[in-house]
Amino acid sequence: MALAHAGCVVDAVCPVGHPLGRIKAVRKSHPYRGLMALQSFANAIAATNPDFVVPGDDLATTHLHRLYDLELRQGKDGQSICALIERSLGARESFPVVYARSAFVELARQADIRAPKTEVIANLGELRNWVSRVGLPTVLKANGTSGGEGVRVVYTLEEAERAFRALQAPPLLMRAVKRAVVDQDRTLVLPSLLRRRSVVNAQEFVGGREATSAVACWRGEVLASLDFEVLNKRDSAGPSSVVRLIDNAEMSAAAAKMARRLKLSGMHGFDFMLEAHTGIAHLIEINPRATQVGHLRLGPGHDLPAAVYAALSGESANPAPRITTNDTIALFPQEWLRDPKSPFLRSAYNDIPWEEPELLKACVRQLRKQGGVNLQQTPFHTLAAVRLPRL
Repeated sequence: MALAHAGCVVDAVCPVGHPLGRIKAVRKSHPYRGLMALQSFANAIAATNPDFVVPGDDLATTHLHRLYDLELRQGKDGQSICALIERSLGARESFPVVYARSAFVELARQADIRAPKTEVIANLGELRNWVSRVGLPTVLKANGTSGGEGVRVVYTLEEAERAFRALQAPPLLMRAVKRAVVDQDRTLVLPSLLRRRSVVNAQEFVGGREATSAVACWRGEVLASLDFEVLNKRDSAGPSSVVRLIDNAEMSAAAAKMARRLKLSGMHGFDFMLEAHTGIAHLIEINPRATQVGHLRLGPGHDLPAAVYAALSGESANPAPRITTNDTIALFPQEWLRDPKSPFLRSAYNDIPWEEPELLKACVRQLRKQGGVNLQQTPFHTLAAVRLPRL
């Protein structure tokens, strides 16, 4: 999570050693401790008195929602933190909706936005009933997950039942311990020890191409947006690795309508499916935080950080120069890891943070540590003839 002041001073809350702490713009990193997550956030806010907070993943958003509820019970003593969180994320009444997939889709359908049927599935009996009514294939999604980690597309009832059990099951203790030791992230420890089960949703399958809309909002109004069609992904359920900038009025209208209904502020992402033969857009979910494309500066109306800064400071938006005229963008390091010989690494704009060499080094080292890349065998020159820093 980033903590920002209108004067462009930025602090960060992250695990010790996290690459976020290597960014030059970050003045100071405050430790995030998974077993004391809310206290970590509260301590950082008290130490910095920020004007705005930017969650970088769904877990950070969930922590902010829970911190809001905790501070609300403090009465006058908690007013300043509650005001900060609402200023950064939007109205309090939106919090449970953006976290619950089925509630979000139901709200979209009530607003006459095209969205697939979505229902919470509590047990195998309800799953079988869903399949008999809606059919196969279908999509199962667990609340509180992101990056495709909690999503399964299933084609048979047996596959659906197996996926449902896996998605609903508490985190494995070994997985929780590994994340705590390797990533200094202890957020899975308590759910694993307490055997907490995840809420699983079933969603009607829409065949076609994935798309995403990243938006900057202020009190329910969209200030800037970026609409992309997904061209490549790390894997079938993973994060995007190559995207193409598009102009889709249906996506923009749906995002604007949902931002208004939820009274959103800050940066958010809306995911869509574009029907294979018609291109019709179906809204499938919201990402209630800054997404991986939100930093891309692509001209007036398409510079999210500039739009948020303008809203905070009261000044006119002054977008930075467009980073590229190439509408196709290869995201780092996703496309590089997906296929080091990908033609997109030469034809697309490569979103590599050359201006942040320490961040780049930290990312590569972390990937090596996690087994994501072999620095001795990976042909770095395939990154559009780029040269990675020597480690």
